[in-house]
Amino acid sequence: MCLGLPGVLPVLNRRVVEFAVRTGLALSCTIRRTSVWSRKNYFYPDLPKGYQITQYDRPICEFGKLKIDTSSGEKEVRIRRIHMEEDAGKNVHDPAAGRSLVDLNRAGVPLLEIVTEPDLSSSEEAAEYLKALRDILVYIGVNDGNMEEGSFRCDANVSVMRKGSTTLGQRTELKNMNSFRFVRQAIDFEIARQVEVIESGGSVVLETRLWDVQKNETRPMRSKEEAHDYRYFPEPDLPPLHVSEALIQQAAATLPELPRAKLSRLQSEYGLSSYEAKILCGEVSLADYFERCARNYRDYKKLANWFLGELMRLLKEEGGLVSTLKFTPEQFLALLNFVDRGEISPNSGKEVFAEMFRTGEDPGKIISRKGLTQVSDAGELEKLVDEVIAKNPGEVQKYKAGKTQVFGFFVGQVMRAVKGRANPAVVNELLKRKLG
Repeated sequence: MCLGLPGVLPVLNRRVVEFAVRTGLALSCTIRRTSVWSRKNYFYPDLPKGYQITQYDRPICEFGKLKIDTSSGEKEVRIRRIHMEEDAGKNVHDPAAGRSLVDLNRAGVPLLEIVTEPDLSSSEEAAEYLKALRDILVYIGVNDGNMEEGSFRCDANVSVMRKGSTTLGQRTELKNMNSFRFVRQAIDFEIARQVEVIESGGSVVLETRLWDVQKNETRPMRSKEEAHDYRYFPEPDLPPLHVSEALIQQAAATLPELPRAKLSRLQSEYGLSSYEAKILCGEVSLADYFERCARNYRDYKKLANWFLGELMRLLKEEGGLVSTLKFTPEQFLALLNFVDRGEISPNSGKEVFAEMFRTGEDPGKIISRKGLTQVSDAGELEKLVDEVIAKNPGEVQKYKAGKTQVFGFFVGQVMRAVKGRANPAVVNELLKRKLG
């Protein structure tokens, strides 16, 4: 925290430099070997010193790119720059009490700002870009991706232009958007507002606007300064930053497989659909856990169905993270093998899985304790089938007369006799043979 007290001098955080290099490499940027610091001067309650240490004309990373999927296909978004700067405080407005407070807990904390070229043409594309960027930052370990807590934040510059024009209109900057949904809503509202202003003969004003969640509208926050208004000048208390080739090479060597590459590989290697692969790649620990299981279980489609179905449902309903699951991949595969061998029914498998999720208990012990073993012995089931047929001659006549829908009645009677633990495949085969 930095309150701008007399005698306080800035100190560079080495970790943020490492994070900047990792981020730049992940986004195909050019890493500047020597970058410099500037003071950005403005006066606002959240900035105790009256200036912000940032990088202006020589940022650490430039000229990158990020591919996203849109309704029109794949699109490449150009990254103009990535620079390091210190965070400001946070203004907390309380309209009910008629007052504003200033939270300085994050003042002076280093952050990375990633700036794109004006390549995004809709709120949909903006949201897709943010999701893709968030995934990369989480994958490479420089961010937890939490928008609600403010560790991943978005400011959107919005401008409109008439059809056929190549010149963008005056822009406004939107703040206070802490979810992908709010980003889309705020941009859509601001586009409509600017169009209305222009169509009514007015002019869009360069300003910063806040997204009002309660009213679902943007409202003015403050006039937006141009670069010259900030009176940038070199930071006298920090020398130029020199990034060594060794640091760049080390960062490159430790970069993991990135989300888009992993998405493509999961589809080709495991035969998954784009939807299935995208869900699995949405969280790096989920994709890694899937691949750990896939090493010893070759029915990848069935495995993916369990992940996207039961596992995702339980994570959503009961909370928790993939990284803190109580059962091992070996236990998970043991359960799937119980189901595949017909020793328990698929429904019983889901019941066992839920118990494993909550307790981490071995599936075999759960099955034994709950008495869920499926009856698959053909001899034992044949006796039950014979009894059911003998007790229901009328239904037998209906079936033989062509009313095949009563077949389900016989299956249900056999299942009831063994409390639902009969192997359906064996029961169906026996009934078809016996009924003719």
